[in-house]
Amino acid sequence: MAAFLPRSDEAVSHTAAIRELVRKGETNEACVALSAMIAKLFDLDVLDLVINADLYSLNSLNGSFRAETEKYVFKFHQEEGEEAMAGEYYRAGLLADAGLPVDMPVYVSALPGEQILLYRYRSDQRFADILRDLEYDDNQVEHGKAVQAEMDLNRRLLDIYCRDLHSITAAQSVAEPIHQLFHARLVTRTKNSFPGGRYKEYYVGQAVSLAGVTLGWDNFATRKFVINGIRYRDTIDELFTAAQARLAPHALSDAGGVVAHGDAHNANIWYHRVAGNVELQLFDPAFAGAHVPSLLAEIKATFHNILAHPFWLYDPVTAAGRFSADVTVSGNEICIDTDWKLSAIRQDLLTAKAEYFWRPWLATLAQHGFLSSDWRHVIRLSLFLCPVLVMNLRAGATRHNQVSSTIGFACAMMVGSEPEGEDFISRFLDMIDPRLYQ
Repeated sequence: MAAFLPRSDEAVSHTAAIRELVRKGETNEACVALSAMIAKLFDLDVLDLVINADLYSLNSLNGSFRAETEKYVFKFHQEEGEEAMAGEYYRAGLLADAGLPVDMPVYVSALPGEQILLYRYRSDQRFADILRDLEYDDNQVEHGKAVQAEMDLNRRLLDIYCRDLHSITAAQSVAEPIHQLFHARLVTRTKNSFPGGRYKEYYVGQAVSLAGVTLGWDNFATRKFVINGIRYRDTIDELFTAAQARLAPHALSDAGGVVAHGDAHNANIWYHRVAGNVELQLFDPAFAGAHVPSLLAEIKATFHNILAHPFWLYDPVTAAGRFSADVTVSGNEICIDTDWKLSAIRQDLLTAKAEYFWRPWLATLAQHGFLSSDWRHVIRLSLFLCPVLVMNLRAGATRHNQVSSTIGFACAMMVGSEPEGEDFISRFLDMIDPRLYQ
């Protein structure tokens, strides 16, 4: 049983300060501050603390340390304004009780601004690292094991979700922390005003430098996209505006709720080898909940484990070396041509996600009267917010370059907007449409 620290009313974010030190390159100072925080929270003698340099930690930190005879792994996710948020966080016990395969932490702090999990050290790789290796060397044996493990996990998730599916109220939906990953990043927290949050900070009033073209935000966001000859119906501005309305927490209660992890990207999944087979095990349930809106539960996993690859979101330098992108502006259109596409392993993972989770899950929602007529729009808008708000996509703002930024905005448009014709995302949505598989 984890040692669990309850909430406090102290509105101070030590995790935010530590992340800022790391961002500025002051890693030694961050290690000292984090060691002191862990020692204070859990009464541990913290030794040899190391913060990992991790491509996948876009909004979190992880690493390891020793305390007496034990070695621990730490992980924390830090969200803007976290110290003032309502709701419960890091609910690993909730997931375990529901039957989800979750690694249980030894120590947990849910204090706002000091939220952190400590796990006993384990030698397993993360699923994200396995898949990254397969992008470089697609070993067919490991490829097959990875896809089978994904299928097995999705079967298990589906079984638990189907068993747990229940009606939720607007208030129950609003209280779920998963919205911090979606709608809360669009608005100003204190006034719920739009545009706000990361959307305003990252983009509004800023310049967007694509491959060969630089535009002011309003000029960029109000143009239609043409990607590899396919026109898309919405502008970036229209997608943000639609997401602010349709993904409002109270509006998502119509599809029911489930117990879910909510942020199960593959850097939060252990790849545990057992007697020649593989078991996937979730950890870092920072946004787990008992009433997670049913259409949001697997959105982060679908985008970040599949559509954010190969390379462009997490490793922009490699993406720029492997792929090309060309941009022209014509009339009211931004025309993007790129050779980026899903790799074989990501395509197989997308097919597995469609066949073993999304298709039967949507059919279950429809059977119980929980599938709204605009489910496709809800999924698209949710997928759209994943790349544009997990980090700043503008070249030069963080680690993105003009090629990766162009690919990123193209991916955001492809997942968010219906094409005039078809693309691989529209084919995926057709594949999971329960009306086509009755």
